Amino acid sequence: MGELAGIPHLKAVRAFERAGFAVKRQGKHIIMSNGERTIIIPRNNSIKSFTLVGIVKSAGLTVDEFRGLL
Repeated sequence: MGELAGIPHLKAVRAFERAGFAVKRQGKHIIMSNGERTIIIPRNNSIKSFTLVGIVKSAGLTVDEFRGLL
């Protein structure tokens, strides 16, 4: 699998948009959905690697697939 370095939350949002997710709601967290899966992205300046890997798995992607979307 591999590690993901912490990335800014807006970069993560753009990558998930390329994967077919759309922003549904924003507040302290950004809620995104693709119709069958919902993911929650914290509005941190840099998302920690452990948290980001969990979000990527919840989205049904592998780390390598997500890296390709960045």
